[in-house]
Amino acid sequence: MKIIVTSLFVEDQDKALEFYTKKLGFVKKHDVPTGEYRWITLVSPGEQDGTELLLEPNVHPAAKDYQKKIVEEGIPATMFGVADIHKEYKQLIEKGVTFTMEPTKMGDVTIAVFDDTCGNLIQIIQQ
Repeated sequence: MKIIVTSLFVEDQDKALEFYTKKLGFVKKHDVPTGEYRWITLVSPGEQDGTELLLEPNVHPAAKDYQKKIVEEGIPATMFGVADIHKEYKQLIEKGVTFTMEPTKMGDVTIAVFDDTCGNLIQIIQQ
């Protein structure tokens, strides 16, 4: 068994698609109409067969409450791995990404947290 798709609640699918592709560099794999919304998945560059990130509309009241509460508590919705966190941090700052936590050493790893502008905090980690 392996993880093939994981989802992330977003307030606006178009805004999220632009942020995750233009600012973070993910690649759109699927964009399929499903009625009022779309099945939009992204993959890491160079990994078309890798785990897909689904940009899930947060239209359900439970999803909205969940998203709001974890942001209020400063809890990241997901985590992305990076090879060089200081380089990634600098590049994302230059693209206008707002960080809530600068790169911080935590034991054997270094983490940073940013706002995805779509209702989530996202953590990046260098192991």
